[in-house]
Amino acid sequence: MSFPRAKPVDDLYDEVAGYDLVVVPDAPLASALNRRIDRPHLGSFAITPRRLAAGRREEAEDRIAFLELVERTDLDWKRGAYAIGNILQCWEHHGRLEAILDYDAYVDDATRQAVEHIADLETTSWRLTEYRIDDQQDVAVVGDEQLTQLERSILPDDYDTYDTFDDREFDHPPFHIFDSSTAIVDTVVDAVTEENADDVAVVLDQGSEFSPLIESAFEADDIPFYGGPGFVDHPDHRTFVQLLRAAHGGTDTRVGEIRPLLSRLGVSIDVEHDEKRLYELDDSELDWVVDFCDRIENRTFAEVLDRFEDRVDRRLDTFRDELETLGIADTHATERAVDQLVFYLQSYEVPVDRENEGVLLADAKSAAYVDRPVVFYLGLDEDWTHSAPRRPWVDQDAQYTRNIQQFRLLLQSGGTQYYLVQDAKGGSPVTPCLYFEELLDEEFERFSDLESETHTRRVGRSGGGFEKESSDATTTEVSTISQSSLSTYVNSPRDHFFGRLVDGPDKDYFKEGNLFHDFAEFYVTHPEFVDDNVIDDVVEYVLNETRPFVRSVDEATRRTKYRAGLETIVAFFEENRPVDGEFLTTTSDWGTNVFAERFDKSVASPITERWFENDDLRLKGKIDLIHSPSRLVDHKSGRRKSAGQVVKSSALDPPSDSPNFQALLYLTHWRSQYPDQELEFTFFHFLETLDDVVAGEVDLDDTLTTVSYYPMPFDEYARSESFFDELVEDGSNNCQKTLSQVAYEDYAAVFDEAAPPDTTDSDELIDSVFGETLTARMKDCVGDYKYVESGCKQALRQLTRVRGQAFFENDLDAFEPFVDERLEELNRRRAGEERFPVEGLGGEPNYRYVDNRDLLLEGDR
Repeated sequence: MSFPRAKPVDDLYDEVAGYDLVVVPDAPLASALNRRIDRPHLGSFAITPRRLAAGRREEAEDRIAFLELVERTDLDWKRGAYAIGNILQCWEHHGRLEAILDYDAYVDDATRQAVEHIADLETTSWRLTEYRIDDQQDVAVVGDEQLTQLERSILPDDYDTYDTFDDREFDHPPFHIFDSSTAIVDTVVDAVTEENADDVAVVLDQGSEFSPLIESAFEADDIPFYGGPGFVDHPDHRTFVQLLRAAHGGTDTRVGEIRPLLSRLGVSIDVEHDEKRLYELDDSELDWVVDFCDRIENRTFAEVLDRFEDRVDRRLDTFRDELETLGIADTHATERAVDQLVFYLQSYEVPVDRENEGVLLADAKSAAYVDRPVVFYLGLDEDWTHSAPRRPWVDQDAQYTRNIQQFRLLLQSGGTQYYLVQDAKGGSPVTPCLYFEELLDEEFERFSDLESETHTRRVGRSGGGFEKESSDATTTEVSTISQSSLSTYVNSPRDHFFGRLVDGPDKDYFKEGNLFHDFAEFYVTHPEFVDDNVIDDVVEYVLNETRPFVRSVDEATRRTKYRAGLETIVAFFEENRPVDGEFLTTTSDWGTNVFAERFDKSVASPITERWFENDDLRLKGKIDLIHSPSRLVDHKSGRRKSAGQVVKSSALDPPSDSPNFQALLYLTHWRSQYPDQELEFTFFHFLETLDDVVAGEVDLDDTLTTVSYYPMPFDEYARSESFFDELVEDGSNNCQKTLSQVAYEDYAAVFDEAAPPDTTDSDELIDSVFGETLTARMKDCVGDYKYVESGCKQALRQLTRVRGQAFFENDLDAFEPFVDERLEELNRRRAGEERFPVEGLGGEPNYRYVDNRDLLLEGDR
């Protein structure tokens, strides 16, 4: 794998050393040639056209033109900036200022005003237009094809050209593949010291994650660097701008949205508050932020900057100077004014004084040459590809040639090059820079398809290489597991692992659900106490507790929702009074109940919020309500699922795409308390009929999903006389017609001849030996009629429906060793004997149910 080699700077210098003037397209290349001058030379030797025309003093002319327009016109800032960009770009490609006026689609009042004002400015482009190299000078041009039309306009009639490439090939070094961007940054920082910093350059996309990571790492290790952070990247400048934007973010601004800002201000807020609204969270640490944001539009930029400086105890003189330069220091910090300031800072690079010492940080899209002994290239992905201007005055082919030539030169900069890359991010392959397609004559889709070396993940930056470090840490074995932990673990073991390590924010639905649960428990214990006044009080209490999560415009809707939910809970328990609980042993209270405390009542009931920890079965959980010895109830604020969906989610082999073992786990525990008894687990979805409550038409059955457990194998249940009678009485028409003409013994005899397969697929059951046997016997008993065949199919479909909507003895029997296997596996992984994989038992996790998506790297990493 090779491509044309860039001429070494020493060779290039030998070729041009005898000239009076050497014009080059890139300032670092000019500096490299000038450093090699070995004879007295008067005036400039190697120089770029712009520095030559500007007298070696080059400024950002787009910013100068913008400031001129802001000061002298009333043009909208964005329109003015757009016009300036088009004018300067067209000037660059055509060599004259007025060239933009030849393109009618890009000419408007803003463009004409901008042309008029720019004509009076001594910009670098104006100097290039007016300047011409003396024909008496002996001139060499290096990389002529990389110069623009405007840059070529200064050249004399006669000059010699030199290519930046020679006839030899450059065998590029291998790509070093790392697991993460932090591993790449650690590798660079390990190689750099304060002593060798001047010999190192780092090339990266300044808009990538590498830029802040490498800067922070160098700062932490006291390694000098330059070329990286600009004016707006200054921590205090960035914090001040973020604060201005947050002040206009509205009352719906969430704490999590401004967490980086709060961190910079030294405000520490628990992650549990991330989903709460800033203005509704009662925390003294936020008082200054809220006060700063309050009515900010009534204060000027200078005034709010004063307040910010007092907070951080530092002066921001350069920011104040820039506000003065823009003429907005005494302007009120309205939302529009803040938007304009942000636009300016994002569009133009404000000059900053910096020491040119230490590691050079070079932008991959700006630099074409880096003159350092060692150069690290970070990323090299598709973001390194230039976005060619889509304008009619730009020659796309010529621009592409310049870009790829610049890329090819950049890849060969320095004495030693290191290409440090990632092969995948977030489970998706990283696409190499598109220019590689032309440079490398081979097929590839990712870096690992090319010549590469893969580095395993590092443990710390201790200089000890890439090996893992041993740890003497001990872990506590998990002896029991809850339904939520088991469901998460089966979906993705690694997500389960991070869920134990990382705190998550409170959610409005968690808060609402807990309050509804408390009310249900309170009502079951004190039904006679709860009247309309109590419900009114509870509605306002729930609304107040959830207010930090809820937009003010949604408050009326939430009030209706909460009242409907409470009234549905009351209606359900009025019709379904639970038993008194005398059959249960006493238990200590589990947790607290906000409404018991609010109304000064006790909720010490053995049937509500019943915590269990079954050491024999290794299960634990909390039962919302023990309605009777054979019926458990769980209150749900989410969307209702059918019994079939509940059973499907509890599948073991293979697991469901959305595993949920609550009903199966609770029934398994309850079976151990009441063996050989039919049991029911009912989900009470008290918000399911919200629309009906508002309309005054509620059917409580629409809120309930009940899953039954039968203490027998499915085969035994299916052949039972009670099920046969159910088919005769409640089956479909042809099923009733057929089975009503046979005796139960004829139906049961089918099970003696063939066993039904373990399936919930009705077609599979119909086509099975069992299905054929049932049809044949019924035809023998009733006659070979079409309705008999149809009736048998209806009976078989009813069998599969029952199988898919209830649990049987063999289901719970299989669940018990399943739990044991998962816990043994979990404890091995906790002990470090094997890793927590991303994929669960069913393969790739369902990411809809993953809580820590950003922490999951796919594959064996």
